[in-house]
Amino acid sequence: MASTILYKTLIMLILIGVGVLCAKTKLISEASNKDLSKFVLQVVNPVVIFMSYQTEYRVELVKNLLLTFVISAAVLCAVILLSYVFVRSKQDRETEIERFSAVYSNCGFMGIPLVDAIYHEEGVFYLTAFITVFNLIVWTHGVILISGQKDFKQVVKVFYSPTIIAILLGLVTFFAQIKLPSALADSLGFIKELNTPMAMIVSGVTIAATSLPKLLKNYRIYYVCLLKLLIMPLIISVPLVLLGGIDEKVRMTILIASAAPPAAMCTLLSIRYGRNSVYSSEIFTAGTILSVVTLPLVVKATEYLTKIL
Repeated sequence: MASTILYKTLIMLILIGVGVLCAKTKLISEASNKDLSKFVLQVVNPVVIFMSYQTEYRVELVKNLLLTFVISAAVLCAVILLSYVFVRSKQDRETEIERFSAVYSNCGFMGIPLVDAIYHEEGVFYLTAFITVFNLIVWTHGVILISGQKDFKQVVKVFYSPTIIAILLGLVTFFAQIKLPSALADSLGFIKELNTPMAMIVSGVTIAATSLPKLLKNYRIYYVCLLKLLIMPLIISVPLVLLGGIDEKVRMTILIASAAPPAAMCTLLSIRYGRNSVYSSEIFTAGTILSVVTLPLVVKATEYLTKIL
């Protein structure tokens, strides 16, 4: 499986390179990239999620979905606590951005393409549970962390997001076993196929706006990426392996989602609340590039732990 992850992440790196090239040649402007990002987040990702529910009802699927909800909540709570241990407050340090980046992953942009490539619709089906929990926590703890304000109205807004609506509609069609007409299913299938290339090209355009020379000189970026991409995932992989009775697809889906690079949302929230958006963008850039190496390593290490424990 590690070799499959490596192959898929290499493909993603090439697609990211295409995005960088498009930015450098002015084919895609920063404004256009924001629109493309909205299209991926509000149209393509929800379609991918919804289509994962167009499958035959099985008791095993329902059991694993509920299990994924519980484990995802436990994992995210655990990494939040670990972020306060590993990222200490210090004057003149962007502690909030570093903690956010160490906790929250690009589970939509990077997670969906990877899980879909390995486990197809069933993997994405389980990933929706992680994404649901992720959205609830990121729009409460995450927003409070970056803004410094306790705005619990954001929790209500989460349920109006296209992603959550797609999950709710998907659950209805799954339990009621409502199948889409062939023409509609095929049309949504074409949109679904846009997910990986568009998400990676958008990431590439974002990365192109970052100053790599400046990034390379900041050791804190490497430290945060080390936490997010290796230390945190390896810590949570141990209990995931030790817990008996967990389906491999559930375990690896949660692990891949957790080990994905830092969330681009940190940059968006930093812009909104007047934080250092350049620094958050640098962490996102470094994490996205380094994840090509770290994701296969985490998967390989987990496979090894599964054999010896």
